[in-house]
Amino acid sequence: MPRFAAIDVGSNALRLRVVEATAPSQTPRDQLPLLPDREGVEPWRDVTSLRASVRLGAEVFVSGRLAPASIGQACDALRSFREEMDRLKVDAYRAIATSAVREAKNGATLVERARREAGIELEAIEGIEEARLIQLAVIRRLPLSGERALLVDVGGGSTELTLLDHGQTAFTMSLPLGTVRMLEAYLRGVKTVDRKREKLIEEVVDRALGEALPQLGKVDSIVATGGNVETLYELCPAKGRAVDVAAVKVLYKKLCSMTNGERRDAYQLRPDRADTILPATAIFLRLARKLDLPTFLAAGVGLSQGILEELVDKFFHVWDAAGEGERVLDACARLGRHYHFDESHAKQVTRFAAQLFDDLHAVHAFGERDRLLLRAAGMLHDIGDFIHYSGHHKHSYYLIQHADIMGITPEERAIVANIARYHRKGPPDTSHPNYRDLSKEARGKVRGLAAILRIADALDREHKQKIESVRAAIDRGAGQVTLFLRGADDRELEEWTVGSKASLWRDEYDLDVKIAKAEVA
Repeated sequence: MPRFAAIDVGSNALRLRVVEATAPSQTPRDQLPLLPDREGVEPWRDVTSLRASVRLGAEVFVSGRLAPASIGQACDALRSFREEMDRLKVDAYRAIATSAVREAKNGATLVERARREAGIELEAIEGIEEARLIQLAVIRRLPLSGERALLVDVGGGSTELTLLDHGQTAFTMSLPLGTVRMLEAYLRGVKTVDRKREKLIEEVVDRALGEALPQLGKVDSIVATGGNVETLYELCPAKGRAVDVAAVKVLYKKLCSMTNGERRDAYQLRPDRADTILPATAIFLRLARKLDLPTFLAAGVGLSQGILEELVDKFFHVWDAAGEGERVLDACARLGRHYHFDESHAKQVTRFAAQLFDDLHAVHAFGERDRLLLRAAGMLHDIGDFIHYSGHHKHSYYLIQHADIMGITPEERAIVANIARYHRKGPPDTSHPNYRDLSKEARGKVRGLAAILRIADALDREHKQKIESVRAAIDRGAGQVTLFLRGADDRELEEWTVGSKASLWRDEYDLDVKIAKAEVA
C-alpha cells in the first residue's frame, strides 16, 4: 500500500505525519460519513507522527530573522524526518513552511539548507495556500454546503479566515495574528495576565479582525482548526464536536491568572501549548463574541490533512483538476468584482483565449496548467481600469501581483500578472523589471500566452460581444493562422484590431493571422 508524508514547518513546531492509503473511492464528497470514520470508503492508516519543538517564530516576530541556532535545530529535525520517510519507503511527500519562514529575511537559508542537509524540498507557502489546504481538509470532513461557515485556523504566526457560503468560497484572508507572534510582542516575560494586559490582548485581536469582519456578513458557524482548538474542545466540550463559548470564557479567566507552569500541570499540557493556549483562546473568544455565536466547532483536522488529501488524489490520478481550475477562476472573478471590472467582457475574452489556446496547441505546445494561467489573465486583464484607464495594463499588473488568488502559487501569479500587463501596448521586454525578473521559462510563457490574449481581447474590442465564437486553423504551408468568426456583421473594428494586435503573435510563432470571410449569426 503506497505511503504519503506531510511535513509542516510551523512557527511553533515541526511536524511529520505519514499515512498509507489505497485509491480514493469515487463516492461524492457530500456522501462521505461525517467526521473521520471513513473505513471502507477511503481507508487511511496512520503509520507514524513525529514532532520537534523548534519555535522558529520566537526570533522572526521580533527581529525579522531566523536565529542560526533555530535553523540548525530545524535542519536536525528535518534530517530525522527524512530518515524516517526513507525507512518507511514513502512514495510521495510535500513539505511546507508557514509564516515564520515566509516572513523571515533569511527564510531562504532554511529552505536551501533543508534541501542540502536533509534532502527535503521545502516550500515557504503564502497564507492563502494555507487557507486552501485547510479548506480542503475541512470540506472533506464536514457537510457545510447548507450554511455560511467561517473556517478559522489559528497558527503560531498567522490566522487564516475562509468564508464558505453554501460550500462555495466567498472570502479568504490571512491575518498577521498568531499565538507565538502575540506571545513575543505582548506577553514576553509576563507570568500572569492582569486585567490591563487582558484588555491589551483584546484590543490587538480586535484590530487584526477589524478589516475582515465587515466583509463577512452573517455567519452561521465557526469551524476552527489547529492544535489549540483541540485542547479547548477537550476542556470545554459541547454537543458533538462543538466547543462551548461560555465555558471557554470561564476557562480564559483561569488561564490568565496562572503561570505557564501552573497551566501545564493543571491541564496536562505540553510546555509549548501551556503558553500558546492563552492567546489562541483570546482569538477564538473575541471572534465568537463578534459573530454572536454560542459555540464553535473543532474540526479535528489541520494543515497536514489537507496536504495528504491532495497528495493521495494526485498520486492516484483522481485529483479534480477541472474543479480546481474553476475555483481559481471564481477567485479571479471575486477579485475582479472588487475592482468593478466589466465581467461580461472579461468572461468573453477568457472564453476566446481558451478556444484559441486549444485550437493552436500544435503551435504553442503549452500545458493545461498554462491554459489556466491564460484564463486567469483573461479574467483580470482590465482590472487596472479601477485606477485609471490610461496605463491600465500596468495597473492590472500591480493589482494582480499584490492580490491573494487561492489556488495559484506566487510564481504563477507573477506570470498571470505579466500576461495581463502585456495584453496591450508594447511587447514584453527585458528592460522592464517585472518581466526581466522572471525565470527564462516563465518569460517564454508570458510572451506566448500574452500573444494569444491580445487576439482574444481584440475580438471584443468594443466590449459589446459582437463576436459570438471563434475557431482557429493552422496552415503551415501558407504560414498563417485563419480565424473563423461568428457573430454580428458590423465588426470591422474588431477585425481591424486583431490585425493591429497580432504583431506579438507573428514574432512568437512566425505565422500571420488572417480572418476568414465573414460568417453572420
